[in-house]
Amino acid sequence: MMRPIKVKPLTDYKLLLTFSTGEKKIFDVLPYLSMPFYAPLKDASIFKSVFVNEYTVEWANGSDISPHELYDDGVLVC
Repeated sequence: MMRPIKVKPLTDYKLLLTFSTGEKKIFDVLPYLSMPFYAPLKDASIFKSVFVNEYTVEWANGSDISPHELYDDGVLVC
């Protein structure tokens, strides 16, 4: 199963993700911030609390994004 194995928060609400396939992608979280579930991530300290759990990325407040969404909508880093 393809899943993120490493995550680094970047500026402008982007994440640099390394997947179990070895691929690296940038995922833009900004479009999600208008949704109530993700609105707390506007706080930089919460956004920077992102970590990889057993299946996907998660923030300290419990927000998460499905691994297939991160992979499918992420932009491949060359």
